[in-house]
Amino acid sequence: MASDHPSQQTSDSTRGRLLLLSAAILWSTSGLFVKCSPMQAIPLELRGPLVACYRVLFAAAVIAPFIRWKNVRLRPTHIGMALSYAAMNMLYVTALTRTTAAAAIFLQYTSTAWAYLFGILLWREWGDRGSRVALIFAMCGITWIVVAEWNGEQLTGNLYALASGLTYAGVVIGLRTLRGEQAAWLVFLNSLVAGLVLLPWVLTFDVVLTPVQWTVIGCLGIFQMGVPYLLFALGVRVVQVSEAALLTLLEAVLNPIWVWIFIGEVAPLSTWIGGMLILAGLVVRYTVFAPKIP
Repeated sequence: MASDHPSQQTSDSTRGRLLLLSAAILWSTSGLFVKCSPMQAIPLELRGPLVACYRVLFAAAVIAPFIRWKNVRLRPTHIGMALSYAAMNMLYVTALTRTTAAAAIFLQYTSTAWAYLFGILLWREWGDRGSRVALIFAMCGITWIVVAEWNGEQLTGNLYALASGLTYAGVVIGLRTLRGEQAAWLVFLNSLVAGLVLLPWVLTFDVVLTPVQWTVIGCLGIFQMGVPYLLFALGVRVVQVSEAALLTLLEAVLNPIWVWIFIGEVAPLSTWIGGMLILAGLVVRYTVFAPKIP
């Protein structure tokens, strides 16, 4: 438990922010993994659920050794959070296969508005003025993308991404509500449930993965899912929901950049304009409204 001393609280908050930023950077590699050539060889109609299933099972496997099993408990809140995670996992990966990485990740971050709303309703966390200003920037950016790209062949993927935003907010709220629990246990439970929900369906697919494809999915599960969600679960314990949601928006900016640099996927100009609005909100939040250190 964090100390009530101001300097200790500042130290805890700083550590929490660094954990959240680290999680965002690792999360941002999702588009790079899903859109690489070995993954593109998997049939489109099977790619989303297959990758979504196996990546979380890899994540669960890598997290399991860190759990203190004697202290494990299961409550209704755990189940709700795990089901939100399962839905988010499936919706987001499917969105990545059907629209640009930029649109998928930016639209998923409609979760910032839901997380902010739930934070107010559940804990009366109104956030500071800087967080509210940054949230306005973020929602303007997301609205720009939605309006500019609300038609065409990527519409289905964009709808999946929007739906993943609501379910992602449920994950954030669940982690915040259960912040007194073991972070490793929460991440393991989420990953295991998400994988087991999809596994019976995925096992019926007529597809045989190559060693390279298994390696890519394994790296995706471990380094893009398991480790960053553990970091996020630790960080959100000492950072307000509104600020945590804003900090992890860095993922939305980096994700399309990695895909552009390494794969050559170019997102529409409207997507980049929206992304820059989101980034501008973060810059304003941590410059103009920078927290004062006592």
